[in-house]
Amino acid sequence: MCHQDVAGNGWTSMPVNAGAIFGSQPFINKPDHLPLSDIEFPFDDPTVAKTLKYAKAVLHLETFNHPMRVFFYGMAITKQQFPQQAATLNPATWALTCLLHDLGTAAENLTATWMSFDMYGGIKALSALRDFGATTDQAEAVAEAIIRHQDMGVDGTITYIGQLIQLAHNLRQYWLSSTRERFRGDDSRDHSR
Repeated sequence: MCHQDVAGNGWTSMPVNAGAIFGSQPFINKPDHLPLSDIEFPFDDPTVAKTLKYAKAVLHLETFNHPMRVFFYGMAITKQQFPQQAATLNPATWALTCLLHDLGTAAENLTATWMSFDMYGGIKALSALRDFGATTDQAEAVAEAIIRHQDMGVDGTITYIGQLIQLAHNLRQYWLSSTRERFRGDDSRDHSR
């Protein structure tokens, strides 16, 4: 494994407990406006292009839209909260992780095994990425992140890309639940600030 690939494919180690990263604050660096144009999806990467086509074919539309949002949330998080990792992270590896992180929920995969969707999805992603031309290092980094993306532990470590998929996914889920509360009218928090 090339040392450059360690950071590029998100193999660097981080605490699995997000609280250990952020402490009592909701962020490390105060978030600022980040134009969508500052985040580019790597459509031109051949492995990403094949994976995008595959994900569109096997995932329900709602499920497919979710990883696309997670990609942009994660890029915003990494650019603003982890600039050192952002400088080295390969956007293609991040895109592959996002596109395939819920692969285990595809209809064909839910009935194919008794394994949990994240474990089976990681195995399926590893196989697909090898077929699509990903390097072994990249495919394994993506597979590990997928397998551990529901592993919200408190002790130990996780890869950077594994923590990033958790943070981006949880931000998405938090936003979704708070939006639902506001639309139902049972949100008593003051949103004027």
